[in-house]
Amino acid sequence: MRHLSTTLVQASLVAAALAASATVAQAGKSNDTLVYASDNEVENVSPYHNNMREGVILANMAWDTLVYRDPKSGDYKPQLATAWKWESPTALLVTLRQGVTFHNGDKFSADDVVYTFNVVTGPDAKIATRQNTDWIKNVDKVGEYQVRINLKTPFPAALDYLAGPTPIYPAAYFKKVGLEGYSKAPVGTGPYKITAVLPGQGVTMAKNTAYFKDSPLGQPRIGAVRFVVIRDPEARAAQLMTGAVDWIWRVPADQAESLKATPSLTVLSGETMRVGYVSINANGSAPEAAPLKDLRVRQAINHAVNRKGLADSLVRGGSQPVFAPCFRSQFGCDTDKVVKYDYNPAKAKALLAEAGYANGFDTDLWAYREREYAEAIIGDLRKVGIRARLHFVQYPALRTELRSGRAPLTFQAWGSFGVNDASAFVGNFFKGGPDDTAKDPQVIALLQTADATVDKAERKVKYAQALQRISTQAFWAPMFSYSTNYAFSSELKFDAQPDELPRFFQASWK
Repeated sequence: MRHLSTTLVQASLVAAALAASATVAQAGKSNDTLVYASDNEVENVSPYHNNMREGVILANMAWDTLVYRDPKSGDYKPQLATAWKWESPTALLVTLRQGVTFHNGDKFSADDVVYTFNVVTGPDAKIATRQNTDWIKNVDKVGEYQVRINLKTPFPAALDYLAGPTPIYPAAYFKKVGLEGYSKAPVGTGPYKITAVLPGQGVTMAKNTAYFKDSPLGQPRIGAVRFVVIRDPEARAAQLMTGAVDWIWRVPADQAESLKATPSLTVLSGETMRVGYVSINANGSAPEAAPLKDLRVRQAINHAVNRKGLADSLVRGGSQPVFAPCFRSQFGCDTDKVVKYDYNPAKAKALLAEAGYANGFDTDLWAYREREYAEAIIGDLRKVGIRARLHFVQYPALRTELRSGRAPLTFQAWGSFGVNDASAFVGNFFKGGPDDTAKDPQVIALLQTADATVDKAERKVKYAQALQRISTQAFWAPMFSYSTNYAFSSELKFDAQPDELPRFFQASWK
């Protein structure tokens, strides 16, 4: 894996910065406006209707959940709920906080919790994050500030989900405007109000001055926050250097090294829970997917890619090779019996020959982020005869191709919504849902048992068995953990966390 010299990167960034400085307005401390940039647009700002990390960031800015999990201690703390008690393994009684208002002035109550969960778990709900709520059977209103969450089966990870990807909607307002209206003018209870949604450009937010004082998030400190979409990494870095943008992430390693030399900028790096992977669609309908039905071909793909080379030379910053569809800190991510496919091009070629593809074959690989990572993976595959054509598209297009069976291979990444339980990773992709390209009955049964088993030791055993089968059958090719590089104005006080959730509501100016 080769990378550009720091000098060349610096020269490129300086040229781009000079070009950008003439056309972009300044932001920053003087305007009390934090402008952050990313490479992907949110498909729909409604939290349950997108599953991209950009959407998760917005959700944590503008919405609250019932429970808060401290990212440092892991402790659960009251947020919109003040107390909770298990009445039985499938019934959780929740007492709600009084005196909270939504951004439009509506009073928060049990009706909002009941409406949110009963709507998003309903059979007609067209949500993108069903895996985060499919453990909920329904929710009953017990009193104006008390609800009972009924579970389909016991689900030991329930609190982790209630502290993560399960924000609360305003019932009356959502009923009035519908999903389309809500996506244009969303309302939550969070530390920031969304003031404008600009398709193709971004989202603007203003501090919620009426945010409830006992929130474990604390009070927002920066007056306004603006999210902007800048797809090109050099353009993002250039606008950071000119002061048009205050914060960027997913900075390529070479670029991050270059930016460290700029006194007005701070660069942070560190491994995160996000894992990059190649999905292998053994049940795909496209002719290009036919070879993937053979186990030996799937094993060849796993041997063909140099995971350590990708982690050490391209991703860098603490990235490590990964061999299972989970992150090692997640409960249930026991990889002792998982096959650790070594980088072995000769073995990959031999497996392809055994499968009848001595001359290799043509196929397609779809990707939506980190083009250079996808191109490096394709380069390794081509060395063993797997000639993959790259289709670099926006995420919604990739998702459509994958779920229709037309994408034989995809390069994607998954951060589990920050949920520190294996169900949030392996369950999302191997439990029979729309993103499950294996649809393996044995794995599905193991995961269903693991998710619903109260006994921790038994849960671990079932997850371990599922992970073992996924690896021996080479249903996927997990690649590496991400090391996210953040670069931002030195005037900004910002802390990064392993769950890869930028908490701008806790940021401040120095």
